Amino acid sequence: MGAEAVELLINNKIYQTDADADTPLLWVIRDDLEMTGTKYGCGLAQCGACSVMIDGQVVRSCVTPLDQVVGKKITTIEAIENDEVGKRVVEAWVKHQVPQCGYCQSGQVMAATALLKNKAHPSDDEIAAAMVNLCRCGTYNAISAAIHEVAGSGEKA
Repeated sequence: MGAEAVELLINNKIYQTDADADTPLLWVIRDDLEMTGTKYGCGLAQCGACSVMIDGQVVRSCVTPLDQVVGKKITTIEAIENDEVGKRVVEAWVKHQVPQCGYCQSGQVMAATALLKNKAHPSDDEIAAAMVNLCRCGTYNAISAAIHEVAGSGEKA
């Protein structure tokens, strides 16, 4: 007997899945719903490539079971430009040429957007504390500069 259908609110649209309650959200997003902007990285909630926002807070979807997100608002990278802060983050990312290989960038953008939605003018220390996603290309200075620009401080890398 299969799992009972679960409703999820993702990017302001209701989706149904019959995945088990303990299935990681990442697999439902990518495999069931075919939203492939959210990436699989380490599978251990360490790298941040799988980051999404749940009720405005950044979370690692690779270790977040479905039963923890039912009834919550899930936002993926596919909808980030529909968010005013997210749109400004993406524009700053392009301006500061943040992406190099680009694999971690959807998670980085999600983390930066969540940070700026919760703290409009973060300090360098707050940015460092929030931006714990791993970037093998080392674009952390450009990431910080882009976040400062969105925050209005205009600092440059």
